[in-house]
Amino acid sequence: MIDVEKDYSTAKDKMDMSLLHLDDTLSHIRAGKASARLLDGIKVDSYGQMVPINNVAAIATPDARSIVIRPWDKNMFSVIETAIINSSLGIMPENNGEVIRIGIPPLTEERRKQLAKQCKAEIENAKISIRNIRRDHLEGLKKGVKEGLSEDIEKDAESKLQKLHDKFMKEIDDLLVKKEKEIMTV
Repeated sequence: MIDVEKDYSTAKDKMDMSLLHLDDTLSHIRAGKASARLLDGIKVDSYGQMVPINNVAAIATPDARSIVIRPWDKNMFSVIETAIINSSLGIMPENNGEVIRIGIPPLTEERRKQLAKQCKAEIENAKISIRNIRRDHLEGLKKGVKEGLSEDIEKDAESKLQKLHDKFMKEIDDLLVKKEKEIMTV
């Protein structure tokens, strides 16, 4: 027989993971401001291992329009530059022998709209994920009724699951509003 509390806890954990994934995905979408997280997905070859840039260099954002990368090993300058050029950032790094500077250009109105559209697509994927989690657990509760779970307990669990679903949907919508505001702010 199904353990309703354990099932609810599992559903909550899965929804939390979906929300964390969405938050991480949105943080990698450039919003016109410099952020060290923009470089998180870029890996460089360091002594035969592919590692994130922050494992081989110090990354700082001295102002809202630039990122400064200070490699710990002078041999890493060209490797880091090449990795940034080949990435999907679409930004050209500048190397002065001491640090690598990345200037974050202001976004055009068209690019802002593209990024907002990209955010909405990510938001929709997260919502679908949350709905699928709810559906799977509702099906589990229905199977539980067939296995002898009380219908009253099942209805209460359904209601509790729906409230959890609604809470996560609101959090997702809040993330979208926050990210759209960040993107559209000039």
